Amino acid sequence: MSKPTPPDRPQTGKTIDTDRLDRVVVAARRARDEREQGYREQALKLYPWVCGRCGRTFNHANLRELTVHHRDHNHDNNPSDGSNWELLCLYCHDNEHQRYEEHIAASSKGAGQEASSHTTHRPFEGLEALLKSGK
Repeated sequence: MSKPTPPDRPQTGKTIDTDRLDRVVVAARRARDEREQGYREQALKLYPWVCGRCGRTFNHANLRELTVHHRDHNHDNNPSDGSNWELLCLYCHDNEHQRYEEHIAASSKGAGQEASSHTTHRPFEGLEALLKSGK
């Protein structure tokens, strides 16, 4: 069976070299996996298999759900003593990164401008009046 013809790029009309693109993606994934495997294995040897936030314990069956979090958010900072790592479950790790992104967004609003700290949604507004009226 012949290999399908790659699509043309609409902007330039040039053919996309999908073989080269595939090689680049494979190389990038391999490099990422090797980098992660190195510090992940080290962290799993250094620390107990417990989430540092929620306290959930892990064993060989669910170890894939335990992640290595970089405290300074720099994935290239991997000291061998593990001082920049903590083990977090998937959920706590996602939460930590969400909090960090929110912090960065709030601090980037500009010097001298404070982020709004009040909420506008009031889910229980009018509840007291409803309770008093007996409805």
